[in-house]
Amino acid sequence: MLGLMVVLLMAGLPVAFAMGAISALYLFAADIDIGMLTQRSTAAVNSFLILAIPFFYLAGELMNACKLTDRVIALARAMVGHLRGGLAQINILSSMIFAGMSGSATADVAALGSILIPSMKREGYPAGFAAAVTTASAIVGPIIPPSTAMIIYAALADVSAGRMLLAGILPGVTIILVQMVFAWIMAARHDFPRYPRATLCEAAAAARGGVPAVLLPGIIVGGILTGVFTPTEAAAVAVLYGLILGMVVYRNVSIAQAGALFIHVGLASARILFIVAIASAFSWVMLREQVPQTLAAALAGISTDPQVIMAIMIVFLLAVGMFMVASSAEIVLAPILAPVVASFGIDPVHFGVLMVFVLIVGGGTPPVGVLMFIAQDIAGIGFGEMLRAMLPWYIPLAVAILLIAYIPGISLLIPDLVFGPA
Repeated sequence: MLGLMVVLLMAGLPVAFAMGAISALYLFAADIDIGMLTQRSTAAVNSFLILAIPFFYLAGELMNACKLTDRVIALARAMVGHLRGGLAQINILSSMIFAGMSGSATADVAALGSILIPSMKREGYPAGFAAAVTTASAIVGPIIPPSTAMIIYAALADVSAGRMLLAGILPGVTIILVQMVFAWIMAARHDFPRYPRATLCEAAAAARGGVPAVLLPGIIVGGILTGVFTPTEAAAVAVLYGLILGMVVYRNVSIAQAGALFIHVGLASARILFIVAIASAFSWVMLREQVPQTLAAALAGISTDPQVIMAIMIVFLLAVGMFMVASSAEIVLAPILAPVVASFGIDPVHFGVLMVFVLIVGGGTPPVGVLMFIAQDIAGIGFGEMLRAMLPWYIPLAVAILLIAYIPGISLLIPDLVFGPA
């Protein structure tokens, strides 16, 4: 079954249709009523938690429509522009702030890259370096809340959505700090320029302009931390906040534009939820055939040490991420791998953060490399130059992967403080 699904995916069949075809074939072969496919699919999306996916998606689109990118960059410049490689540091920190608005690595590269890559080129940075730092830093997008990737994992792996969202905060900061240290080293080596330290007045002005962008993740995290609302309610509040900013405060989002965004997000969410629905039926088939138990037994034949199992998972997820879009890979693998790692004593929330991060790294790695191709196009360089520029940036990404994988407290500290140990 898995072999046939790989063949269908390689033939270009969308992942949802491949999983659906395999699931239907299994039900036919096992003489099970085909209605089970519909039952399992609809049960997956008939969920209050799943409502968070279109809400978070819409909140991100509204924040992008508010044109806060320049304000985010100005805030980052006031905070880190005086460090070695000032514009590179601004690029990295802006990605972290922007992640709290959009939750999307692709949006991060497109929005920030269109401004920062040409600016870096004008200030003497090599085009390849500018594209590479933009690609690497954008990977933090789906880690920091709001994150649809975390919600999808929570739904498919049957873990707390609140724990998953909070679990991404410290790993996101870790990824950014490691990259900023690496950028500082690269800047010292190549003598990249820096900006003068921002004056108190400049810092205050930047802070005022950047507050709306920083407030969104603050509202989401603060609401969940204090128990004021659930993750799904937090997503709805985020949409309301985006509407107020765009239509009342900045007045750069008209009723017509808001309506167009609703339609766009509705269609995009329908595609995502269709995949989630079919993945639920597919995971039921996998569980009925005891695939996770078989996989766990096979891994136990190699080692029962959780550290070794974690290393195997990292290598496997990296390989998958290089050839499969991260969101599709997560939907296929989450329900299979979550119970496997749990059987070795690995917290599924900790593993979920690692899975999302490692698969997104695949978005910055050939041959799929969607993030690379967007940055490459903005920078106006060839694939060879882009790949050479990216190679050094795999070092901080690898360091961040190892830190998150082997220091569980980075992911679990905040969720354990709020909800108690799992």
